[in-house]
Amino acid sequence: MNTVSVNLGSRSYEILVAPGLLAEVGPRITAAGLKGRAAIITDDNVAPHFLAKVEASLADSGYDLTSHIFPAGEGSKSMTEAEKLSRELIQAGHDRSSFVVALGGGVTGDLAGFVAAIFYRGIPFVQIPTTIVSQVDSAVGGKTGVNSPEGKNLIGAFHQPRLVLTDPETLLTLPGREFREGFAEVIKHAAIRDETMLADLEALDPLDQNVPADLIARNVAIKARVVEEDEQETSGTRALLNFGHTIGHGIEASVAYGTLLHGEAISLGIRAALKLSENHAGLPADSSQRILNLLTHFQLPLVLSDDISTDLVLEKLSRDKKFSGGKRTFVLLDRLGNGITCSSIPAEDIVPAIDHLRS
Repeated sequence: MNTVSVNLGSRSYEILVAPGLLAEVGPRITAAGLKGRAAIITDDNVAPHFLAKVEASLADSGYDLTSHIFPAGEGSKSMTEAEKLSRELIQAGHDRSSFVVALGGGVTGDLAGFVAAIFYRGIPFVQIPTTIVSQVDSAVGGKTGVNSPEGKNLIGAFHQPRLVLTDPETLLTLPGREFREGFAEVIKHAAIRDETMLADLEALDPLDQNVPADLIARNVAIKARVVEEDEQETSGTRALLNFGHTIGHGIEASVAYGTLLHGEAISLGIRAALKLSENHAGLPADSSQRILNLLTHFQLPLVLSDDISTDLVLEKLSRDKKFSGGKRTFVLLDRLGNGITCSSIPAEDIVPAIDHLRS
C-alpha cells in the first residue's frame, strides 16, 4: 500500500494507492470514520465496470446506499446536472448525515465533489478516481466545481475529500486516448517539481496501461505538498500546478466540450508555456525539447488547429479564474523541475505564444 497524507489540520486525509483497492472500499471508508448512508455518484461509462463491486463492498460493510448515474462527458459538468443530482439525493432520503462517493474520472470527481459541497450546505465525500488525470491530479486538493458557457471551473467550491482510494487496475478499462491524455498532468508534475521523473516517463510504454502504483503515489505526493502549502491559492504556490493550464484552458473552452480531452488541451498549453519560458525565464531550448518529446511519446497533440482562432482563445483567457483583477499570471520553468510564477508577461507576447502552436 502506498499512502500519502494531506496535512490540513482538521481537513487532513489520506490517499491510498494499491492494485485491488476497489474491493476494499467498504472497510477503508469505515476505517476513515465515515458513517451514515452512502450516495455513489458515477457516470454511465464507469458504472458498468466498477459500480457493482463498490456497491457490494459498501453493503458488506453495513452501509445503506443509493447509486446515481449521469451521462459521461464534460458536458455533464454543469449546474443543471449538479441540481439534478442534488434533487435525486433529496428524493432518495439523503440528509446531512449522508456522504458521497465519487466513482470515476475528473468530471465525476469535480461534479460529485461539488454536489457534496452544496448538499445540505456540505457533507463528506470520498474520491475513487479511475483515470490518470483524476488519480494523479484532480482527485486530490479539494477543488470541486462545474463549467459554464463562459469557461471551465468558474463555479465551484473548495471541499476536501475525507479519503482518496486509488486502484491502478481501473486504468486497464480505459480507451487508449483517454488513458494517454492523463500523462499531460504527470509530465506537468515532473516539469515543475521532479526532474528525475522525466527519465521514468521516457522509459514507459505508452501502450501499456499497467501503471506502477509508486509512480501514481509520487505524483500525488507532489500535489499534496503544494496543496498543504497553499490550500486555497492565496500565496501563489498552488498556482504552480497551473503550468500549461492558462492557455490550455483557453483552448479547451474554445471548442465544444469533448472535442479536445483535458490532457490534450493541456499538452498544447504546455508547449505555449515552454515557449514563454524560453523567452521570459531563460529555459534552455533543449530542456523544452525534452518535454515536447515526452508529450509526443504519449501521443499528445502539439499543433493547434487553424479552426480555433487566436482571438477566441484570448477571449476565453480573459475569463479564466487565474486572471485575478485582470492580472495575467503564467507558470513558467526556469529549469526542468522548477516552476515559477510570472505576472510580468505583456499582453502582446501572449498572441505569439498561441500562434507558435500552429507551427
